Formats: sequence, structure tokens, C-alpha cells
Amino acid sequence: MASDPPRIVIVGGGLAGLFCGLKLAPQPVLVLAPWGVGPAASSYWAQGGLAAAVEDADTPEIHAEDTVRAGAGLVDAEVALGMAREAHARVRDLLGFGAPFDRTAEGLFLPSREAAHTHRRIVRVKGDAAGRAIMEALAARALATPSISILEGLVAERILTQSGRVVGLLAMSFDGEGRTIPCSALVLATGGIGHLYRVTTNPAQACGEGVAMAAQAGAVIADAEFVQFHPTAIDIGADPAPLATESLRGEGAKIVDRRGRRFLLDADPAAELAPRDVVARAVFASIAGGDGAFLDCREAVGASFPSRFPTVYASCAAAGIDPATALIPIAPAAHYHMGGVLTDARGRSTVPGLWAAGEVASTGVHGANRLASNSLLEAVVFGARIAEDLAGEDIGQTTAFSPATAHPEAPARDESALIERLRASMSADVGVIRDESTLRRALETIRDLRPEAKTASTENMLTTAQLIVSAAYARRESRGAHFRSDYPLSNPTLAKRSRLTLAQAEKIAEEALR
Repeated sequence: MASDPPRIVIVGGGLAGLFCGLKLAPQPVLVLAPWGVGPAASSYWAQGGLAAAVEDADTPEIHAEDTVRAGAGLVDAEVALGMAREAHARVRDLLGFGAPFDRTAEGLFLPSREAAHTHRRIVRVKGDAAGRAIMEALAARALATPSISILEGLVAERILTQSGRVVGLLAMSFDGEGRTIPCSALVLATGGIGHLYRVTTNPAQACGEGVAMAAQAGAVIADAEFVQFHPTAIDIGADPAPLATESLRGEGAKIVDRRGRRFLLDADPAAELAPRDVVARAVFASIAGGDGAFLDCREAVGASFPSRFPTVYASCAAAGIDPATALIPIAPAAHYHMGGVLTDARGRSTVPGLWAAGEVASTGVHGANRLASNSLLEAVVFGARIAEDLAGEDIGQTTAFSPATAHPEAPARDESALIERLRASMSADVGVIRDESTLRRALETIRDLRPEAKTASTENMLTTAQLIVSAAYARRESRGAHFRSDYPLSNPTLAKRSRLTLAQAEKIAEEALR
């Protein structure tokens, strides 16, 4: 590789990254996957499945309408429709790569229904194991594909540019050795930001570094204020919190307080099947009011729990809970970031040579509130689009510098205490419900922590956190997953996506803290 550096580098070994790499074959590509491909990716943890109109009564147009409705006025309707129309083809691709979707003996899909969907269109695996099964299939295929080189043990830290165009990547090994990897095209597929919060369903690797790297390279970041909180994380004190898939509610499970009252009926006529932001706020309020929140699956699932939802059952059993006979304690947890690197319909960012796919990107299909199970769909649709775009792009040659330039070894630093202070602040001050005072307090925390950060990784986490908080501070209304108690209503004049550069986010923070 030293004599022939890669022209295309994908950062991330999750669903978007691997799918893009597979669709690029036989074109050579280097996939930077620090912890290997598979379990380290948020995609692996996904339970519900992938949204696609696969039943006769459903259509891509109806799927797109549901997506637009859930997005609270900010979804790009044209992009959403295009994604929905490509869904069936991408499901077929996944089948070809070995994904074992639930099907009948005749080969028909067995989709489930999730909140805010008008039809049963969640294509899944063994009830609640879609992410794991899909990732295992793709990882096996990627490892067997000669055109894909997977580089483990290196964490991307900074995007390198010359004359405004991407020319490479600076990465750091686990033992502190820096490496410079040149490329002509860089695809960010680094996942989400959930680990910036103390209570999250995301693995530790989902800490927002991709957003920070893109912003530092000059990319525009869109919709950063919109963080989706999953309303039914299993509240057992685990980090990350195990998830009780939304499919349980689609199958009839109810949310109740400690007295058995279905308090969601007070919040929305759809109750348990209301959009996630509505359910999350109601669950948050019930817990804050001392009434608690629980998922009651006893009647809807009962004794069939171990076979129908084995992943959730195992999580409950590990905490001493039998969900077939007992209530499951739940709480909202940071789950998905609708914001990220602004891209066009081909996955191109505002920086030449930089593409983004999956949760790190903001394509416009989620708006202010993601429709359940559209995340896996977006990852494969845009992973495929980027591959097609790169196949037709005159990428050119990589810049002539060594692909493995050594940097001085950095001393090992334990910044876990600093990171936990950041995560505590994000959960307390930038959570399900925010206001000007809590957001200002979060900006103060980020400002105070910056001088203590000694590694690029921690600095990147602080940068992404600031982008989120600055965008939330600037949006003086409530919309979708962004709820401000000091501006509880949506403002029609603000029904537009937010766009921020890093410099603009820093200016917002500076003015807020004067």
C-alpha cells in the first residue's frame, strides 16, 4: 500500500461504510475500522429493522408521506421519496449479501409496524436482531472481498485538506503513533453522537468525532440540534442502556406508570404509536413527576417473549427481570442524531473530496424527528449512491506524500473523568427538554473543559457537543426532537433546516456567554 496509496478511503466499519465498500467493488477501497467490522458499530445494535414498502397495500409514496409527517416540517420531501423508492432494491441487495430477513416459506417478507408508520413495513430478523444479523452478513462478505482492505487499530482524528480539497486523513493508533493516510476521496461513515450523553443506547465509539472532523475541514453541519431520544431504553443503570425495541409497541405492548395508568393517552391519541419525540417527552415527564415509566408486554407478548424478542429478553433477564410476567422499567436515552454533515442527494458534503453516509450525515430525510427504522435504510441508500457517484467521478491521483508518515508517539492520557463531565452536562442540560439557561450552562461546561483536553479525540467530542448546543441555543422554538420549555411552540417562520459552520457555532457560544 505504501507504493500505491488508496484513492478511496472509507472511515467506519458500520452498515453505511461496509455497504458503500461492497457496492464499489471491484474498485479498490480502504476501510478504516478501528475496532474491526461488526460489533463496534451502532448498526450492529439496531433491533427494529429496515423500513421498506414490501407489502401490496403499501407504496414508497406512502412511506415518504409518513417520513415527511414525522419530520415536523423539515424533511426534504424529494430526497425522502427517492429514498423510499430505492428501499426495496437495497433490501434485495442485503439479501444478496446474506442478510437473513424474516420471510415466509414462499419468500414473502414478514414486516412489523413501528411508531408513526401507517403500514407494516419494518423488515426484520428474528423479531429484534436485524442490526446484528445484517452486520454479521456484511462483515463476512467484506472480509471476503479482495477489493476491500480493512485497516484496524487506527482512529481517525483529522481530515487533511489542500486548497480546500480533501487530500488525506490523520489517524492515531491505540499505542499513540500517528499516521497520515492520503486519498483522493474520503467517505465519512463514522456513526452517531450518542456517547456524548451519559444515558444512551449507543456504544462508546459513537461519540461524534466524524462531525467534528468534517466541521474542522470546513464542512457545513446541518440540523445539529435535533437529537432523538429513544423512549424505551431499559432503565437498569447500564452504559450503554439496552433497548426495548419499538416493535414491542407495534405488537401491542403498553407504556404505563407505576399505578398502571397509560399516561400516553393524555399526550397523543396514538398513545404508544405516537412519534418518538412525543413518547419520549411523556415518559420523561412521568419519571420526573415521580410516577415512573414501564413497558408492559405481559399481554401482548407474554410467554412467547424469548422466541419473539430474544435480544430484549436477554437484556431483561440479565437484570433479573422476566418481561413475560413483570413490567420493564424504561427511560428516554440519546439514540440517534438527525443532524450531521450536510450532504446533497449523492452524499457529497460542502467540501470537495468529502462524502458522508449514515448517521454522521444530514441528508434531509429525517428532518426534526426520524421515522423509526429509516436509519438503516438511509445508510444503505446513501452508501449505494456514494458508490455510484464515485464510480462516475474522476477522482484523480492521491497527493504525493507517504501513506504511513510516523508522528511522535503521544503519551497515554486518561481523560475519562473529563469525558464523564461532558456526558453528564449533555444529559442534564441538552436532553429531552432544554431551555436557554440549561443550554448556556452546557456551553459554559464545554468552554471550561476545553483547556483540559489533551487528545484530539476528546477535543473532537467537545467540538461536536458545541455544534449541537449552539444550534439548540439558536433555534428559539420547539420542533420535533428539539423541545425548549421557554419556547414550547413551533414557529412557522423557523420551519427550515439549520446550517452552521464551526466558526458560526463558536460565535453563537461566544455571544451566549458574554
